[in-house]
Amino acid sequence: MDLQIIPKKLSGAVTPPPSKSQAHRLLIAAALSGGRSVLHGLADSQDIQATRRCLTALGAGMEDLPDGGLRIHGLGNSVVQAGPAPILDCGESGSTLRFLIPVALLVQGEASFTGRGRLMERPLKPYEDLFREKGVAWKLEDNVLTVNGGRGYDALALDSGAYRLPGNVSSQFFTGLLFALPLLNGDSILVSTTPLESRDYLEMTRQALAAAGVTTRWADENTLCVPGGQAYQPFTATAEADWSQAGFWYAADFLDSQVETRGLDPDSAQGDKVVSELYWKLARPGDAEIDVSGCPDLLPPLAVMAAVRSGTTCFTNAARLRMKESDRLATTAAALTALGGRAEEGPDFLTVRGGPLAGGTVDCANDHRIAMAAAIAATACSGPVTVLGAECVQKSYPDFWEVYKTLGGDIHVL
Repeated sequence: MDLQIIPKKLSGAVTPPPSKSQAHRLLIAAALSGGRSVLHGLADSQDIQATRRCLTALGAGMEDLPDGGLRIHGLGNSVVQAGPAPILDCGESGSTLRFLIPVALLVQGEASFTGRGRLMERPLKPYEDLFREKGVAWKLEDNVLTVNGGRGYDALALDSGAYRLPGNVSSQFFTGLLFALPLLNGDSILVSTTPLESRDYLEMTRQALAAAGVTTRWADENTLCVPGGQAYQPFTATAEADWSQAGFWYAADFLDSQVETRGLDPDSAQGDKVVSELYWKLARPGDAEIDVSGCPDLLPPLAVMAAVRSGTTCFTNAARLRMKESDRLATTAAALTALGGRAEEGPDFLTVRGGPLAGGTVDCANDHRIAMAAAIAATACSGPVTVLGAECVQKSYPDFWEVYKTLGGDIHVL
């Protein structure tokens, strides 16, 4: 679907969709419990559909409730399921894939994972190196990853102990292990061999574990202690509004629209709540530098803010963005350049020089955050903006275009 957006300021109040990051975690914690949990506020995005689909394939029950909630019938604790290894279709969700590899090894002993787009090209080496060391067979071929603990169905495919992996690739590897390790018989430690990035995402994971009665603790800034022999308990929870998606509405307000963002928890564990601080940092004229290692998903809306402010903005420690749904350093730079802005990518940085935006055509490269960034940038352009492949917002914000229109956006389907 291609859209043309006629530049127009937005006005009104908006509540962002439920946090995708939190919803993934709550779903998995509920699925590992020994009873029935109820979750509310889960957005029906493609990524959340992927996690639900995979947990169902592993044996969890999912029951949609009349009030919009979801009842999850848990798998039980540390019980290896008999039967053939499932094929888990993760769609384009990196969270689903990385979170569920250790879970599938624990629950099933072996599993095959598949996905679409760039998913199976995204980094998995920290898991591959770790699990090969632990004796887990690992094979990635023809877009299908197969992992096999080699234990059959009479013993767990994972052992308790020390798990060491780099913390500068993605915190998602740590989250996947945090779900599995409490169910092992002995105690474990999870150690980052490099300075740990995106620590806030691990705090979100620990919150989901705590909701299910599972405890962990920090031994130091790079080491998590995970007691074994624990059991996930059923629970009831509601996913918070998503600070990552709120970033786009903050950007709209920065670009002189009158958008009030509601429903956000200022005390949330979501690291992207930092957008409220960065908004004011960018509002001050002059050159600015922003380290996005802890908030990589905010780069597109922050770059849109930077494109119209007075001064040059350099976004640093951004190498991980090259392995998102698109090479997001390249596609963000290309989008701003296509609209008449001035942006230059480097190996691990993006430099944006403020100035007027003219309008033009943006290829979303099948990246939901590029599509939303282009839509917000359009509000400050002097001419129309064409967005190619605009349907990609379904990945995380299915009703984004409807919300955009309710705020006064002028959109035409081409």
